[in-house]
Amino acid sequence: MARSDGFTLAAIQAAPVHFDRAASTGKACRLIKEAGAMGATIAAFSETWLPGYPFFIYAPMGTQTWPAMAEYLANAVEIPSPTTDKLCAAAKTAGIDVVIGVVERDPVTKGTVYCTLLFIGREGQILGRHRKLKPTFLERAVWGDGDAVGLQCYDRPYGRISGLNCWEHMMMLPGYALAAQGTQIHVATWPGREPAAAPPSPNPMWPHQLLLSRAFAMQGACYLIAPGGLRRHSDTPERYKELSVVEHTGDSVIIDPRGEVIAGPAEGETILIAEGSLDVVRAAKAAADLGGHYSRPDIFQLSIDRRSRPRIAERAAADDRGALAFDLRPR
Repeated sequence: MARSDGFTLAAIQAAPVHFDRAASTGKACRLIKEAGAMGATIAAFSETWLPGYPFFIYAPMGTQTWPAMAEYLANAVEIPSPTTDKLCAAAKTAGIDVVIGVVERDPVTKGTVYCTLLFIGREGQILGRHRKLKPTFLERAVWGDGDAVGLQCYDRPYGRISGLNCWEHMMMLPGYALAAQGTQIHVATWPGREPAAAPPSPNPMWPHQLLLSRAFAMQGACYLIAPGGLRRHSDTPERYKELSVVEHTGDSVIIDPRGEVIAGPAEGETILIAEGSLDVVRAAKAAADLGGHYSRPDIFQLSIDRRSRPRIAERAAADDRGALAFDLRPR
């Protein structure tokens, strides 16, 4: 740990074991341990790191498309589950907070997955989860729409943390919601960049990873950990090679509250480290506190509906009988 008002930020850049939840979980736990040994206070993984970003959606439909979709669903993570128990145990052993992108499976239907950020405390407990509000472009073919249940900051001993997935940083209102809650350390997860030599991508997100991350850090007056996904053609299972049309090179960075890059961009498998201080956060917020003195609540107000939306509203048979009897009484 750094000074009493300080902390150490870590961006974990590594390739998961695609289509293998158990192997990816084991690798995540090893990386969490490594980040803890490096003195990290909080460590973050990229978007849907566990068990991997759905690279196959950018390939033309082929004989392996539906098998890949089915296997992706089968290896998704339910919250809570034995998988999250292992991640929590690893965070507790390492003594660090962890923010990791997971493919979260709906525990009821088992047929829908979400792009989710999972927040885990050093105590070994789940702090919360945030589902991506709107999957971007072709991602809509694999992920369901998220909700506002987890659109919040979490108070930790060293600061207030928050997180959003990828192009949620293009949506102004979620960022404002977190700034208004006083975020001090924000995690911006990304699927990663394409190599510079690659042909034009069917995915329009890649060039904006750094731009949007720097803008959010400056607007929110917060430190920002931006872990980018790493996935090379060589990391693709042989059975799905025909679907591997793009690579993700990571390019993870850590940014200070003035929007300046203080670590990275990273190359290959690595853990990026940077020191932070609440004094720097306070200085930035003193200039412009987006959710405080730099807002105009007399003109603008943001309403957030945090209610979960169950698909089936059930009533017991006894309730129905009671209602029927009441309806038939003389008036």
